[in-house]
Amino acid sequence: MERRISYTSDGCEITLGLEEAGSGPSVLLLPALSSISTREEMRPLLERLAAKFHVVSVDWPGFGDYPRPSCDWSPETLSHFLDWFLSGVTPRPHGIIAAGHAATYALHQTVQRPGTVCRLVLVAPTWRGPLPTVLNGERPWFGRVRTAMDHPLFGPLLYRMNVSRFVILRMARNHVYENPKWLTGKRLSAKLAITRTQGARSGSVRFVTGALDRVENRESFLDLARSANVPILVLYGDQTPRKSRAEIEALAEAPGVLIQRLPRGKLAIHEEFPDLVAEAAVAFLSEH
Repeated sequence: MERRISYTSDGCEITLGLEEAGSGPSVLLLPALSSISTREEMRPLLERLAAKFHVVSVDWPGFGDYPRPSCDWSPETLSHFLDWFLSGVTPRPHGIIAAGHAATYALHQTVQRPGTVCRLVLVAPTWRGPLPTVLNGERPWFGRVRTAMDHPLFGPLLYRMNVSRFVILRMARNHVYENPKWLTGKRLSAKLAITRTQGARSGSVRFVTGALDRVENRESFLDLARSANVPILVLYGDQTPRKSRAEIEALAEAPGVLIQRLPRGKLAIHEEFPDLVAEAAVAFLSEH
């Protein structure tokens, strides 16, 4: 079943898409934060988990396929949304499956609000946006990029240049999907349509430049995992890009974290190889 929900942040009312299926213990699916991410990327997992669980998937404020207000999205906004969602819409789920940057928000929620979730499955978890990852840190001019992208006249042009068909395909083939032919045809058209959604550039530029990073460094990322105090399964693909892989594998230091490298996939392994992810996730979530 698909429906819409409304969420208000700093006076802005936002319409978000939500899908749910199945019955049993609740599992929340959180899509990654990126220029081409929506709850749709979690549908293959939703379909596979619905036989055993009540599965819910929801878009993040600032992302998704519905028009969005042009807001100065922040980690505080997204964390508040997740806390709100887990307090009223899907309270205390048995598990959360979170992809990419969503994983750090799920960890943060677990630490800040103990008892709101029982288990975490983190799929190719990231804590640092693309530009800080490539440049190995924050740069003063990132803020100027956000200001330029927010400009009502120049912003749309700059944004279109950075989410062109060429740029999206290059990013996808280098970092996101293992099979270079996976993102073609209808799939590519759907992803490009997401980038053209009204208000999309606000969330996109903030993610890319690191303004939506929930933590500032690897040690803080590891501290969240150490402090979560719930069982955690980390899944990542064999072809995960080198820098992202190093951050993921560092989680092995945290107690209570089980890391499993799957034989296929890059950062969107949950989307490209959902059977592998679903099998591992169901086994983990079904324990005890």
